[in-house]
Amino acid sequence: MEMTRRDAVLCCLAFLCLWTSACGLLSTKGVNYEVQALMGIKNSLHDPHAVLNNWDETSVDPCSWTLITCSSDGLVIGLGAPSQNLSGSLAPTIGNLTNLQLVLLQSNNISGHVPSDIGRLLKLRTLDLSNNNFMGPIPTTVSHMKSLQYLRLNNNSLSGEIPLSLSNMSQLAFLDLSYNNLSGSVPHFHAKTFNIVGNPLICATGTEKDCFGTAPFPLSFALNNSQNSQPSSGKSKSHKIALALGSSLGCICLLILGFGFLLWWRHRHNKQIFFDVNEHHHEQVCLGNLKRFHFKELQNATNNFSSKNLIGKGGFGNVYKGYLRDGTVVAVKRLKDGNAIGGEIQFQTEVEMISLAVHRNLLRLNGFCMTAAERLLVYPYMSNGSVASRLKAKPVLDWGTRKRIAIGAARGLLYLHEQCDPKIIHRDVKAANILLDDYCEAVVGDFGLAKLLDHRDSHVTTAVRGTVGHIAPEYLSTGQSSEKTDVFGFGILLLELISGLRALEFGKSANQKGAMLDWVKKIHQEKKLEMIVDKDLKNNYDRIELEEMVQVALLCTQYLPSHRPKMSEVVRMLEGDGLAEKWAASQRAEATRSRANEFSSSERYSDLTDDSSLLVQAMELSGPR
Repeated sequence: MEMTRRDAVLCCLAFLCLWTSACGLLSTKGVNYEVQALMGIKNSLHDPHAVLNNWDETSVDPCSWTLITCSSDGLVIGLGAPSQNLSGSLAPTIGNLTNLQLVLLQSNNISGHVPSDIGRLLKLRTLDLSNNNFMGPIPTTVSHMKSLQYLRLNNNSLSGEIPLSLSNMSQLAFLDLSYNNLSGSVPHFHAKTFNIVGNPLICATGTEKDCFGTAPFPLSFALNNSQNSQPSSGKSKSHKIALALGSSLGCICLLILGFGFLLWWRHRHNKQIFFDVNEHHHEQVCLGNLKRFHFKELQNATNNFSSKNLIGKGGFGNVYKGYLRDGTVVAVKRLKDGNAIGGEIQFQTEVEMISLAVHRNLLRLNGFCMTAAERLLVYPYMSNGSVASRLKAKPVLDWGTRKRIAIGAARGLLYLHEQCDPKIIHRDVKAANILLDDYCEAVVGDFGLAKLLDHRDSHVTTAVRGTVGHIAPEYLSTGQSSEKTDVFGFGILLLELISGLRALEFGKSANQKGAMLDWVKKIHQEKKLEMIVDKDLKNNYDRIELEEMVQVALLCTQYLPSHRPKMSEVVRMLEGDGLAEKWAASQRAEATRSRANEFSSSERYSDLTDDSSLLVQAMELSGPR
C-alpha cells in the first residue's frame, strides 16, 4: 500500500513536470526558459551600473527582476532598459522570449548585429533599438513580427538595403531608420510616419527602381534628391516651370471658389461646418501599445461618466471606473479643459511619449481618446486605490507595506528622472498619485500630465501646478521645476506614510501652522519620533527603520534643491546603503551654515527665505487639487 502511494505521488510529480514543460515555461531540467533567455541577454551585455544585478540564473521567476514587466499570469511581456549605459551585444536568446510585447533598449552603447532571432517575437508591438552602435544589415526576419506597430532603429551604423519584406508589415504605424548607412531603394511602407534622412547612400545614383515609393518622405530627403537630378534641357525646364505655375494658380482659384461656396451655403442654411470625430472608425491603434478609443466607447464603459463611477478627483481631471466590452476594468481620466490642452498632433505626441515610460512601478497608459472638446486617458484599474485612500481605510497598512510602498514609489520616480527617454518630471508627487495594485505594490500615476497641460513651455510653467504642502519652495517662487522638485514632494510623501496624515493635517496635528518640517527636525533631535507615527500602528513598527525614513524625508525636503539627493540616492538609502554618510554630511553642512548665520542676519539663508515660511506661502497660494 505504501509503495502504491509513493508511486502515485511520483506519477503526479512527473505529470506536473511534463505539464509545465509543455506549457513552455520549464525545460526538462526544471529551468525556466524565460530565465535562461534573459540570462543569455545579461551575459552578452556589459553593465557598468549593475542595473541587472538582481537577474539571477537560479531564480524560477524573473517577474521580480528590475527592468522586466510581466503579465498577470507571470509571463515576461516587457524588457525596458533605456539609457542604462549598457554595451556589448544583444544575444540571440531574446528570440526565446516569445511573449514579449515591448522592447526598449534605446540610448545605450550596444553593438554587433541585430540578431535574426528577434523575428521570433510574433507578439512584439514596440521595438526601440535607437541610439546604439548596431551594425550590419537589418535582418529580414523583422518582417515576421506581424504585430509590430512601432519600430525605431535610427542613429545606429546599420548598412545594406532596407529589406523589401518590411513593406508587408501591415500593422506598422511608425518607422524610423534615419542616420544609418543604409543604401539602395526604399520599399512602399504601410507606416503612416517614417523617417530615412541621414542615409546618404539611399538612392545615391538616382537610378534605383522605386526610389521614392509612395509614402510621405521627409522634406529634406525630397529636396536633396531634386537638387541632385539634372534637367534634360533648358527648354523642358522652362516648360515644366510654366506648367507647375499654371497648375498652382488653378488649384488656388478652385480652393477660393470652394471656400466661398461653403461660406455662402453655411450663411444660407445657418448651419455649422464641423467634422464628427466619433464617426471616424479607422485608426484604432496608434503607436506602440497605445490604443485610440472612441468617445462613445468610453461613455458606455463609464455609464455616461456617472457620478456612481467616479473614483477620484484631481487638478488634471476626474477619474471614472469603467468596464470595456470585453470585460476589462479600466480607469478613465477625463482631463479638464480638454479643448484647451492643445492640438491633436501636440496631444498625441505628448501622450505617446508618456506611453513609452514603462516600469513595474509606473502606471501604464493603455490608450487615449480625442474629440473636438474632449481629451481622455485610459489606464488599468488599480484595485487598492491610492495610498491616500488606503491610509484612511481599514485594515491598517502595516509598517512593512508602508516601507515597501516608499521604495516602490522611489523606484518609479528614479526611472522617470534617470532611466527613461525623454526624462519626465512629475511635479505633483503625493499620496493620492501613488496607486496600489492587487498586491499593494506602489504604482506612480499622473506622471507627464503636468507637462501635457503646460505644453506651451516645457521648462517654466504658466501656473504653479501642485498640491498644498507638497510644493517645493523654488517651484512656488520661480515656477522653475526640476527633478529635485519631485524629490521634495517625495520627502513629504514619506512623512505621510509614517504619520498616516496628509501634509496639512500633519501640520495641524502638530499645532505647528506651516512649520511641519521644523517640528519634525525638532522631535528628531529630541529622539521623540514616536510622536509622528500613525496611532493606528500602535507599537507595530521598526524603530530603526522609522528613524532612517525620517532622515531620508528630511534630506529630501532641504530648502536648496542642490542639497537634496537624487532619486537614485534615495532608493539606495531606503534600501540601507549610504544613509549614514549622507546624513552625517548633511549635519556638518547644517552646522557650518548655522555658524555662518550667527555673523549675518537672523534669516536662515542670507539670500533666500526660510523654508518654513515659504511652506506657509505654498499652503496659502496653491489652490486645492
